[in-house]
Amino acid sequence: MTEFLNDWGISLMVFLPLIGAALMAFVPASQEENHKTIALFTTLATGLVGILLIADFDYDNSDVLQFAVDARWIEVINARYTVAMDGMSLPLIALTLLVVPLVIIYSWNHIPNPGNPKTFLMLILVLHTGMLGSFVAQDLVLFFVFFEVVLLPMFFMIGVWGGEDRLYASLKFFLYTLFGSALMLVSFLALYVLAGSSTFNMVQLAENVVTEDISKTAQVLIFGGMFMGFGIKVPMFPFHTWLPDAHTQAPTQGSVILAAVLLKLGTYGFIRIAIPILPEAAVEWAPWIGLLAVIGIIYGALGCLAQTDMKRLIAFSSVAHMGYVMLGIATLTDFGINAAIFGMVAHGIITGMLFFIAGSIKERYHTLEIARLGGLLVQAPKMGWILAITTMASLGLPGLAGFWGEFPAILAAYDPAPGLSDALFRVYMVIAAIGTVLAAAYLLWLLQRTAFGTPSEEFENDPHIHDVVTEEWIAWTPLLILMVVLGFYPRLIFGITDDAVINSLLALGG
Repeated sequence: MTEFLNDWGISLMVFLPLIGAALMAFVPASQEENHKTIALFTTLATGLVGILLIADFDYDNSDVLQFAVDARWIEVINARYTVAMDGMSLPLIALTLLVVPLVIIYSWNHIPNPGNPKTFLMLILVLHTGMLGSFVAQDLVLFFVFFEVVLLPMFFMIGVWGGEDRLYASLKFFLYTLFGSALMLVSFLALYVLAGSSTFNMVQLAENVVTEDISKTAQVLIFGGMFMGFGIKVPMFPFHTWLPDAHTQAPTQGSVILAAVLLKLGTYGFIRIAIPILPEAAVEWAPWIGLLAVIGIIYGALGCLAQTDMKRLIAFSSVAHMGYVMLGIATLTDFGINAAIFGMVAHGIITGMLFFIAGSIKERYHTLEIARLGGLLVQAPKMGWILAITTMASLGLPGLAGFWGEFPAILAAYDPAPGLSDALFRVYMVIAAIGTVLAAAYLLWLLQRTAFGTPSEEFENDPHIHDVVTEEWIAWTPLLILMVVLGFYPRLIFGITDDAVINSLLALGG
């Protein structure tokens, strides 16, 4: 089994969803139940392969790339099919393997209009391959291909199954992301040329940057291109404006995948590619990344307080929460980047759950206008309590996963890496701490307006409003359990990521 996993495990995990999508193409669109079954079976089979890899992973050597495959691909430019996983990618792979099957289960009776399960579920499977591939790719060209694969499925999910302004939101999402990707590709090519034109392998490029003695100015400019590509994907302030529109117009499933996994491709790009390959440039850029991170924290929180739509509020909260992740990354310390990876996973679980709840509320009330909602604890008490637990996790209550995504990132800013200004980052720390107070304000305000009180006359006797149903319980229970488990036992992630993070920072003297 170990030999099979070493040779085929990662590739099988990455491409199984694509095989499932290809199989669905031959099944008539009228056979809706068959399409749902194929999609669910495919994601569960992918999850099983992932579980076998995770079970066989050597946690004592989590800093070493494991299950590596290095095969010929595009020889004319020295691009190779190189995939592997280590302690930094494993939690994000696990998050992806968990979220996508839950989205399929939730979709069983929640296919958005126009009802076309075949195409809708096929797009989710293509997304699955793109996300997993991005987390295991060790070659820049391969990473770029997987990074771009996720773009078209999400564009169509928003543009076809989205809300009233879906065409505007999908086009804005596409153009913003494509613009960042173009600059990122230029940076990859510049790095390839300046580092000797011999490889796109991430590990070898990091070594070549030192041996080829690339000038600091060139490194800073190349890092800037990567910063645009990854920063727009996160999204960081001021590149965030596509996110609220995309989330508000996207179907529930699209919002969950976008929040839970897709945003993490940007932050993962920073810790896997930009910082290890260009450490000198990272030190130059870190104060600016930290500045934009704390602006995003405050701006996102104030934006939440101004919202009247529940999904739009949750979207702005993502801008704030990803600000904490970027602040941890900006410290360039093992403590800060460990906190950032935990923050990515925690945000994926919690905000994905909030979008699930928002989708179910809209299905029942046919609106997400906060002023029209209220009395959820009266009409659907179980859903009301689930919303309460999730909002508490999102605001960073100790004992729930959100706390370990925010508190260590704030604490890491007190003592940034050598070469960074302690005084400046301590100012960032204070601003980020103020952001937690604002987070409590907007999340408790949301909870109070939607869950407490009595139902409005408009919905008081509405027969469509009911409590949590079976497929919702199945889709939501794992996320609720993880919120509590990670809150009480954060070592579940920190223990995996720590050695790999330390290894990635060796070029910084970490």
